[in-house]
Amino acid sequence: MQALNYRYTATEQKKLLKSLKVLIDTREQKNEHITSYLDKKKIKYKTKKLDFGDYSFFLPKDEELGIIRDIYFNDQIAVERKASLNELSNNFTHDRTQFENELIRSNKGKLILLIENSSGYEDMIQHNYRTQYNPKSFLATLHTFQHRYNLNIVFIRPELTGSYLYQCFYYWLRENIK
Repeated sequence: MQALNYRYTATEQKKLLKSLKVLIDTREQKNEHITSYLDKKKIKYKTKKLDFGDYSFFLPKDEELGIIRDIYFNDQIAVERKASLNELSNNFTHDRTQFENELIRSNKGKLILLIENSSGYEDMIQHNYRTQYNPKSFLATLHTFQHRYNLNIVFIRPELTGSYLYQCFYYWLRENIK
């Protein structure tokens, strides 16, 4: 992590971690369950156009810690959220080029594909989604993209998404400032 190439004390690390602010892409829609969670937990966030992914984070300026300007990590880690397997299957079929271009742009950083409203892999195999996308093709595309773009895939209930996002960024940052 180039922006934080300084050794922080345990106290400074805690302060940095506490200052983490979530970024939400300006094009992200229907995320009230996420912003409600962040508000409830008093986790600050702001909207910003992201080149890839729907969520990332930044550290605000803190001259006391030697951070002379806001430091953004959206080119190093991001989460792409899909509200359902229906949405993802549409991305794989109708919007495939656009979706794959986003994966290509993320290739320099870590991208996590978060799929809500699905019990997971089983739903894909059993065709528990409303599109006509063949389960074998769906799984083939998912696995291909996972390996081609080093994509992490997480299936989650929507009520846990806000917590997941915050914990994902918090522990990524913690590992990188030790």
